[in-house]
Amino acid sequence: MTIDVGTGDGRAVLAAATREPSTFVIGLDADAASMAEASARAARPARKGGLPNAMFVAAAAEAMPSELARRAQAVTVRFPWASLLRGCLGGDPAIAAGLAGLLAPHGVLELLLAPAARDRLDGLPTEPDKVIVAATRAFEPHGLRVIEARKASADEIRASGSTWAKRLLGGSRHGSRTPDRTVVLVRLRSGRP
Repeated sequence: MTIDVGTGDGRAVLAAATREPSTFVIGLDADAASMAEASARAARPARKGGLPNAMFVAAAAEAMPSELARRAQAVTVRFPWASLLRGCLGGDPAIAAGLAGLLAPHGVLELLLAPAARDRLDGLPTEPDKVIVAATRAFEPHGLRVIEARKASADEIRASGSTWAKRLLGGSRHGSRTPDRTVVLVRLRSGRP
């Protein structure tokens, strides 16, 4: 099972469910309305393009449904903002705990983070190296350890399936990023048995 937290419009979930039909993919977001169209599409009969391996759940990151606890082999958070971004950077331990709590033993949490000074993060970092340190510190107390942390490539940003990917890549065929945002990729693994 894969859970995409902060899924927004759910396009990334639909793409993952289409690409990996043997994987159950859940999109989770606090805003049910943003996921409504993708949820309706997934619920169609298979003969009409429905995806029986995709589901959407309205829930806040700091209050994850207990039914999902320790079930996901992979959890993704792609280009979060507001409280979800703060939680990924250590500004809200309840959010970091909620994300970590979704992972099955040895599951992987993948973050694509693109904070900028204009996001009003109340002192949380926006420089890539400091973002990596902050994300590491946010999840270490919950039994996660970093297995990879670096600037994301244009191909990785594009492959995320996120609506934000095009905006962050500037719409250019060469994939140039907006000048005030560098995307950081952080992968962490649950060490819990």
